[in-house]
Amino acid sequence: MVYDCGLREGIERAAAAGADAVEFFDWEAADIDAVRETAEASGVAVSGVLAAGAGANIDSTERPALSYPEDRERAVADLERSVETAADLGASAVITTVGQRVDTLSAAAQQNAVVRVLREVAPTAEAHDVTVVLEPLNARVDHPGYFVRTSDRGFEIVAAVDSPNVKLLYDVYHQQITEGNVTQTLTEHGDLVGHVHVADVPGRHEPGTGELDYAHVLGALDEAGYDGVVSGEFAPSGDPDAAVESFVALADAVRE
Repeated sequence: MVYDCGLREGIERAAAAGADAVEFFDWEAADIDAVRETAEASGVAVSGVLAAGAGANIDSTERPALSYPEDRERAVADLERSVETAADLGASAVITTVGQRVDTLSAAAQQNAVVRVLREVAPTAEAHDVTVVLEPLNARVDHPGYFVRTSDRGFEIVAAVDSPNVKLLYDVYHQQITEGNVTQTLTEHGDLVGHVHVADVPGRHEPGTGELDYAHVLGALDEAGYDGVVSGEFAPSGDPDAAVESFVALADAVRE
């Protein structure tokens, strides 16, 4: 999302701007060997990949999704293939979305469908030392109709799965729009968070361009004992390299 260029160039530019890890969408369309080689040559880790099919089910009911009971077998297979690819790249996380809310099913039925898929995938994730992270998204601005919007529903799902390798992806941008209360949520539920995305509000630009105090947010993560990845998923307000550099500088300052 940060770089509008080829994947290999994006990895090289992120590394040059000071990033120590990268993640990417649509691994099925990528040359995995080339990604690995470029990351290694650039001195960065691959921290995560988006699960197969996940991007397509965010805004559409036409693709298999975790929240549709009839799609369970396909959803499990897509996630297991994604876990294996992540492990091959040395990535710690597979990011998954769940699909749209549908009127023909109760919210409880859809939530149970998500839990069932993740329970089936959990042994594969544990065996490969990869964490599957479920991402709530805002429906107010970006993804109308998306099923898992609140962090509370996400945490309920993660707790029900009860695996050390299934956790929540807490996207600060999405949750600020959906519910706010970011730092208290992270402090109270940090043990269930396995991956963090950041962008500012409004505009979804790099931290420091909007209303969020990201020094405070990142400090709260540290206080909560979170030691996972904090990934910049933002649309740069200007030069992409400068945006990454500013985010890295902010994160480094908080660590100090």
